[in-house]
Amino acid sequence: MPDSGFTHLDPLGRARMVDVTPKEATHRRAKARCRVLMKPETASAVARGAITKGDVLAVARVAGIQAAKRTADMIPLCHPLLVGSVWVNFELGDDFVAIEAQVDTVDRTGVEMEALHACATAALTVYDMCKSADRSMVIGELTLWEKTGGRSGHYRRGEEPERGGDHERGGDHDGDVSGDAAVVASPSRSVVES
Repeated sequence: MPDSGFTHLDPLGRARMVDVTPKEATHRRAKARCRVLMKPETASAVARGAITKGDVLAVARVAGIQAAKRTADMIPLCHPLLVGSVWVNFELGDDFVAIEAQVDTVDRTGVEMEALHACATAALTVYDMCKSADRSMVIGELTLWEKTGGRSGHYRRGEEPERGGDHERGGDHDGDVSGDAAVVASPSRSVVES
């Protein structure tokens, strides 16, 4: 059987992890964002710390950090990486909790899956903590917001990449992002940072 051209399939069409051992370990960063849409009274209860299960954002932050560290256990072809740091920040709006996760590493492949996994798990934790008050919540807008490090340039959502893509892990991108763990940009009442 000829080579399919797919990076995660071997010449026989079997799933495989991409070999990143020849690559140089460099600093890599990824940011992901999402939102949990909810009733205004639920958002207000989160802001006041009045959800009966406890401190929603504190638990969601820890869940997001844990998820970033365990991404390779959940996404079959992800490489296990040494996660150097994880930030999980929240923005509270009138009818939503916005979440941003930032993950850093010095490794041979990027951390966009770790950032996305952290963000999604934090959102699921918000849902779990608030579901007794509001089962109609919607989790959405899960997005890779920014990625730096690697050989193919800096990526920021809404901007064209500086150089061509790297298909080994959805693109490894060079560049620099400020050390500030920026929170999700949108109208809101309050911001909670780690």
